[in-house]
Amino acid sequence: MEILSSRILLRPRDPEASRRFYRDVLGLAVYREFGPPEHRGTVFFLGGGFLEVSGGREADGAAGDADGAVRLWLQVRDLAATARELRDAGVTITREPRTEFWGLVEMWIADPDGVPIVLVEIPEDHPLRRDQRG
Repeated sequence: MEILSSRILLRPRDPEASRRFYRDVLGLAVYREFGPPEHRGTVFFLGGGFLEVSGGREADGAAGDADGAVRLWLQVRDLAATARELRDAGVTITREPRTEFWGLVEMWIADPDGVPIVLVEIPEDHPLRRDQRG
């Protein structure tokens, strides 16, 4: 199997609120929009991948809060600056920035549907910053 592209699909309770959050609060750039105005879908650039916000939970027969199965992992350059920006935008930080035992600095927030988002800073001396190929 050869994977040519991928994206994460979200089916939020309030698609417009989620679009505003990802576009205006997190600052994700729009890759494309599709569909009629009443069922508009938006695909955002997400680093090396894509995040699609489309339909609604009703479209997939889902209801209620986020089920905990999906997490977004977003790498940022400066987690302290990101935390300030998000606080200024009124975003609740559900877990303050801290260095994990695996060496990454992580902070947690949630989108309007409660989907957990981990924001990560990779320190300069972390193995993810070095080419591990021999």
